[in-house]
Amino acid sequence: MTAIELAAAVRSGHRSAVDVLEEHLARIDEREAEVHAFMTVTADSARASARRIDERVAAGDDPGPLAGVPLALKDNMCTRGVPTTCSSRILEGWRPPYDATVVERAVAAGAVIVGKTNLDEFAMGSSTENSAFGPTRNPHCLDRVPGGSSGGSAAAVAAGFAPLALGSDTGGSIRQPAALCGVVGVKPTYGRVSRYGLVAFASSLDQIGPFASTVADAAVLLEAIAGHDPLDSTSIQEPAPRLLDVLHQGVEGLRIGIIDELASAADPDVAARVTAAADALSAAGAKVDRATVPAAVYGLTAYYLIAPAEASSNLARYDGVRYGLRVDGADTTEMMRRTRSAGFGDEVKARIMLGTYALSAGYYDAFYGKAQRVRTLVRRDFAAAYEHFDVLLCATSPSVAFRLGEKADPLAMYRCDVCTIPTSLAGDAAVSVPFGTGADDLPVGVQVLAPALGEPVMFRVAAALEGAAS
Repeated sequence: MTAIELAAAVRSGHRSAVDVLEEHLARIDEREAEVHAFMTVTADSARASARRIDERVAAGDDPGPLAGVPLALKDNMCTRGVPTTCSSRILEGWRPPYDATVVERAVAAGAVIVGKTNLDEFAMGSSTENSAFGPTRNPHCLDRVPGGSSGGSAAAVAAGFAPLALGSDTGGSIRQPAALCGVVGVKPTYGRVSRYGLVAFASSLDQIGPFASTVADAAVLLEAIAGHDPLDSTSIQEPAPRLLDVLHQGVEGLRIGIIDELASAADPDVAARVTAAADALSAAGAKVDRATVPAAVYGLTAYYLIAPAEASSNLARYDGVRYGLRVDGADTTEMMRRTRSAGFGDEVKARIMLGTYALSAGYYDAFYGKAQRVRTLVRRDFAAAYEHFDVLLCATSPSVAFRLGEKADPLAMYRCDVCTIPTSLAGDAAVSVPFGTGADDLPVGVQVLAPALGEPVMFRVAAALEGAAS
């Protein structure tokens, strides 16, 4: 059953939230050891939450649109009293004293939190191999990666551990693992969903969004968590979008552009699925043509200056003094050096050093400042494209899921996000929709891009693609 169907069954009393939860906990028990989607499974608190929902239903109350639906959370979202590690040794065992806004809103909508999922340390990676606690494996093929950095959340939905999950997307960390695991993944417009309680990686890029098995399920979760939050200074003062109402409106007359600059980035098997998706939308009545976003080709370069620079600033708080790991030394400087050496993994250290260099005196304008100017060009080029098209289309990931350990070269790994990063730089919305399979019969995701606050039209197209793929 879909998340919407499960919630309807619980709200009507035809299913109990406790039974729904136990079914999913049984699936976790069966496969979690081989997949390693979770950092923590919160079975006891989940059972207590499910019982409360059943009590509310019995009393005639409506627990909400996600009533009794198990939800997995990426382990960089604060959950009161539950370990929140960001898959890093430096935060091992840390228990936040508060819930992130998205956690509060999901629970208020009736969701049952089943656990915290594995990720690339501090969300820095594209394969979930950078976790300090071991990699997550792709449920479709256990010797393949699930993508990253939200690989645990994507794998949890793909394996049936939870119908819904939340991830964070900085340069593609929701969409790319969604594509590799064959699920739906949404990066909302920057500021559409509160970041309060999300452990920061790159603050001008980070955004929380849903994973789901269907477009409709992703829509209902996004409706539940979106909307203005005064606790987040970057939160857009707009109400949550109405998305379920538009899913059946079709694509008749919509203008859809296939991005020229990103077409050559994908492997032939993936490119073929993008072409098939465009043909399906054309057959459904959309006007499909080629589009150009010239500055998109510089997205990867700009991102890997901006994101590490912001990470360098954000991760300076992990000093062994306030919370998390502390390794003692002869003085404060030695204590900080030892703490960070022991607590951060190699990829995080590399990005901190790169970002610190880009921000240093004498190099700021040449690197960080120039990257921000490129970012402005990317925004302008997307804005120009959206004058002619309602949405844009391209591959989500250049390839299907690759084998664990296959991309040891950092540059090869960074190129995994070449199709997702440009939209992140622009701050616009995007969704990855499963659309058939490619090499080795592994899932392929097609990405639908929309302008800022363009989620309604984006979901219309996503629903049409889902229908054509089924």
